[in-house]
Amino acid sequence: MSLRQLPVRPNLEQLKHQAKDLLDAVQRDDAAAVAELQAHHPQRIDPQEAKLADAQLVLARSYGLPSWLRLALACRMVDAIWRDDAEAVHELIREHPELLQEDARGVKGNWGPPMSYAANLGRNRIVALLRGLGATDIHFAFNRACLQGQIDTARQLHALGARPEPGAVMGPCETQNGPGLALLLELGATFADADGDRRAPVALILETYCRNPDGKHACLQIAAAQGIELPDTPVMAVHRGRLDLLEAHLRRDPQLLKRTFSHQEIYPPALGCHEDESLALHGTPLAGSTLLHLCVDFDELEIARWLVKRGADVNARAAIDAAGFGGHTPLFGCVVSQPYRVGRKSDAIAQLLLDHGADPKIRASLKKRLRFVADETPHEYRDVTPLDWGRQFHDQDWVSKPVMQLLAERA
Repeated sequence: MSLRQLPVRPNLEQLKHQAKDLLDAVQRDDAAAVAELQAHHPQRIDPQEAKLADAQLVLARSYGLPSWLRLALACRMVDAIWRDDAEAVHELIREHPELLQEDARGVKGNWGPPMSYAANLGRNRIVALLRGLGATDIHFAFNRACLQGQIDTARQLHALGARPEPGAVMGPCETQNGPGLALLLELGATFADADGDRRAPVALILETYCRNPDGKHACLQIAAAQGIELPDTPVMAVHRGRLDLLEAHLRRDPQLLKRTFSHQEIYPPALGCHEDESLALHGTPLAGSTLLHLCVDFDELEIARWLVKRGADVNARAAIDAAGFGGHTPLFGCVVSQPYRVGRKSDAIAQLLLDHGADPKIRASLKKRLRFVADETPHEYRDVTPLDWGRQFHDQDWVSKPVMQLLAERA
């Protein structure tokens, strides 16, 4: 098992600096560095006698690659694909034919071998080149192109023989990519997972780590067009980005903006969503929260503005459970939220809330369990302000630094 995780786009110069830093730490007899040396070096060597080549080897193996040379090749391959340098890719394959079928980063991962990696980025020239050289990962590359919304690339791979496989729609549902989902259905895919469950794609759209509001709205519209019955609830109106439906709900229920919603209302079991709240991937707890809380987590800035304009309380508190957890305001959600966002709007929503009177000194107690991270244990935070919540949170990748800075200035 690798100690480190290689980035999607590893940088060779940064890795060289890491190796030098590791060597310095080993020669200072730093306990963690020496332990890493002993764990990943094939020979037992005196830390004081370690050389840069030893540190490079250890670093490569800690990332899951067999050697520094293989790590350097991975960096060169990935860099060439990002730069759309087909000539450099061709030269690498000519010198190292085995790279054609191995993962581009040298370690198993979602981005796949060079052709699939190129498909993720829409590098059509490189896709054509590698297919011509004998790359065999055509179906995986096709799925990745659809997942990423690289429509031209997906059509190119389809023309080269790729076909939608059972469950292929789950990819763009995971990334909330409407164009990719629409293309798969156009090309004959079934709106279901690999087991034929038609609810599974909708559950994934709702529970995924991804935050792409426009894409989510499009995917749910496609689901409805496929005959999936989406409940006529205020929460589903937020999921769908449908202000017209929210208007209708507000006319029927003038107290709507004060209401709180259970986890089951936010993630309906009838649509295949999990009973385990931690599997609906979100940051600050949502169970027992208002529509404004939901907008923060779902990155729905326009709906948040609509709610505030119609009188939603920016200091509304979530329900408090029997153990005393809850009572947090929407501002808490701006601090701790899904880190997997492109162009995240949590700082803009925080500014909106603060401009309309959100109180950064309100205290609450929260309990949170993250999933698919190194630490999946539940953590408790008692009597914290939003700023405390961010400072104390056990996984700082989930904490918005711009929002923390904004709160520090206001506090």
